[in-house]
Amino acid sequence: MEIKILGTGCPKCKALERTTNEVVTDMGIDATVVKEDDIMKIMGYGIMHTPGLVINEKVVFSGRVPSREEIKELIIQNQ
Repeated sequence: MEIKILGTGCPKCKALERTTNEVVTDMGIDATVVKEDDIMKIMGYGIMHTPGLVINEKVVFSGRVPSREEIKELIIQNQ
């Protein structure tokens, strides 16, 4: 599983990256978490607001930092 955090480095983007890494570790799943900060690549996903969360190349969330529970549910739904 590949999880991407879309964002240019704002505090919300950093918080999403940190929380996602914690959730992946807590769940014990085999996933790679990648931070994408290239604005052109981010625009290619069609999101209007960062941060964005992409699981296996599917945008599953954007615009705010989801809770740990929301991130966990999104990972489960998109495995």
